[in-house]
Amino acid sequence: MTRNSLFITSLLLVLATAVLSNCQVQPTIIKPVSITPSQTVSYHLDTILLAQSQQPNLATVSGNSSSNRMVISDTPTQPALISTSSPSASPDHQTHPTPASGSVTHLPATPTQSFTIYYAQSGDDLKVVAQHFGVDPGEITSPDPLPREGLLTPGQVLLLPARFSGYKPAIRLLPDSEVVYSPSAADFDVAAYLNHTNGFLKTHREYLKSTGWTTAANILTRIALENSINPRLLLALLEYHCHCVLGQPDKDVQIDFLLGNTDFRRKGLYRQLSWAASRLSAGYYGWRGGTLGEFTTPTGLVIRPAADLNAGSVAVLYFYAFYKDNRIFSQAQDIEIGLPAVHTRMFGDPWQRAASVEPLFPAGSAQPPLILPFEPGRLWSFTSGPHTVWENEGAQAALDFAPATYASGCIQSDAWVVAVGDGLVVRSEFGAVIQDLDVTASAPADGLEQTGWVILYMHIESRDRVAPGTRLKAGDRIGHPSCEGGRATGTHVHMARKFNGEWVLAVGAMPFDLEGWVVFAGEKPYEGVLKRGNQTVIAHPYGSFETKIIRPTLTPTPGGG
Repeated sequence: MTRNSLFITSLLLVLATAVLSNCQVQPTIIKPVSITPSQTVSYHLDTILLAQSQQPNLATVSGNSSSNRMVISDTPTQPALISTSSPSASPDHQTHPTPASGSVTHLPATPTQSFTIYYAQSGDDLKVVAQHFGVDPGEITSPDPLPREGLLTPGQVLLLPARFSGYKPAIRLLPDSEVVYSPSAADFDVAAYLNHTNGFLKTHREYLKSTGWTTAANILTRIALENSINPRLLLALLEYHCHCVLGQPDKDVQIDFLLGNTDFRRKGLYRQLSWAASRLSAGYYGWRGGTLGEFTTPTGLVIRPAADLNAGSVAVLYFYAFYKDNRIFSQAQDIEIGLPAVHTRMFGDPWQRAASVEPLFPAGSAQPPLILPFEPGRLWSFTSGPHTVWENEGAQAALDFAPATYASGCIQSDAWVVAVGDGLVVRSEFGAVIQDLDVTASAPADGLEQTGWVILYMHIESRDRVAPGTRLKAGDRIGHPSCEGGRATGTHVHMARKFNGEWVLAVGAMPFDLEGWVVFAGEKPYEGVLKRGNQTVIAHPYGSFETKIIRPTLTPTPGGG
């Protein structure tokens, strides 16, 4: 029996004792049953009901003396319960010795008290879980040590006050690793996949200012890499909407608007996919960071995701909330004919792939030591606090720094952006440099953007820019800050972190920490401060005095990590 199962069984036995003390009838003996996150178990005084569940993260435990029963039920599902008169009637019913009562003595358990048991998911922290469930962080307990800051251990049992009723089933649409560009897609080749089809996108090309005539495969790959959105999901979205991946577009599909967003600013495959990636990111990271609680469709339909949903499923919900027809929103979630079904038909079982790479944030995940991205003794400004990495929506994971200068705007600078840690340059194009960080000094980077810690340096001038394949030590030169690679009002470097393909929010469970300078968010995007000890640097785009920051000439650099 796992520790989580032991804890739940112990809690149920305590509640059972309280219930039976108020009963006049003599019930049959209830033997302890191993409860795993993949099961829903309902305990009655005269029978045991077992139901399999596909939603492993949420359960409610209650004791009720008036009904002479106690129930632990997995609220996101409504499966048919299978009744049996004996715990040994099925291999799923395994008996175990009664656990020691001491394992739950610190928890309140009365005949009328109700709890919600939640299994922490990858990327969860206590504050965000509390926001999702509408409780105070201080009200959440656990049989294991519970960190008030930082990430929770995936699978850890959390006990929350049960403050909701009429909870609707939550259907998981896709795993997190099938939404972000995770290790499960590191070897996926978009061009090879399209070449094996007879679909429209196999031969489709589009003219881009940066690359000229560009194939659909290259556009898909670029959008996936830049936004860290899984290319399988982008292909599935296209196939679901226009049937243009495996075949030819439907007659009513506009070729310039394959995903159905007819805003003229989103004309063409590149812009349609950029919008889709932005929309998916906004849902994913809004849920991950606790800033997205509910959202509204254009028709006024208010969507509040179930508290135990994973970020990947919320991303899909948020994407489809864009459409004006509520039927599109509803049908896309249908596991038989909607997006999940199309995704599975194209690429196989996503949950099976997820099992090999998730959790994306394993227990003990932490940012490695990083330095400030400029040379010692040079004056720079902290020009922007937490803001989006790409587009106007998405992960609030980026920070901006600009070199001190007498002029403003997009001017050429001879200042140097330097590597914040040891690692390998895996991409250097379109103003961006991507560095895959070494795991340790003895475990070098594997050269994949989808695994481990990765740093994005954006707006790096092509002049003197480091080449792909270059190994860097912390403090080595990468290139000069500029306005290349995207929208910018002044010369600067824009930087962000990824871990296993997921952008790491600049503020939260793993805040940006650069040589002890830790970032804190302001009231709005781009606002914020850096703090180290009693020192504070305030973000401001105009580089005023309070934004100034400088690395001492003698700064120890991390030796990997």
